[in-house]
Amino acid sequence: MIGTLQCVVLDCPEPKALAEFYRGLLGGEVDRPGQQWSLDADWSTLHHGGGVLAFQRVAEYSAPAWPDPAKPQQFHLDIAVEDLGVGKAEVLRSGGSVLDDSYERWAVFADPVGHPFCLVQA
Repeated sequence: MIGTLQCVVLDCPEPKALAEFYRGLLGGEVDRPGQQWSLDADWSTLHHGGGVLAFQRVAEYSAPAWPDPAKPQQFHLDIAVEDLGVGKAEVLRSGGSVLDDSYERWAVFADPVGHPFCLVQA
């Protein structure tokens, strides 16, 4: 094990509006401040119980069309790690690949079949 699930991130056109929608369904607190992320017009969170849903603005968002594989579901996992370098090495050893490691506190990877996920420095 290299980390713990920090949150599930959903792509969307309006992060705050979607966070409020899910708050209406699940309860919880929208945009609780935390060191893990910035809260702004492009990012919103919903804290519910022990979990977090996050919502990320995507320019020119195109909604999925269930069950059309040409427009698949859109989300990614954020995984908190103590050491980003150790986490990166383990992802690569396990068959994942680097998509973007140009950030200071996180890196974007793909699993062996191409699903993106992030490792985030805890």
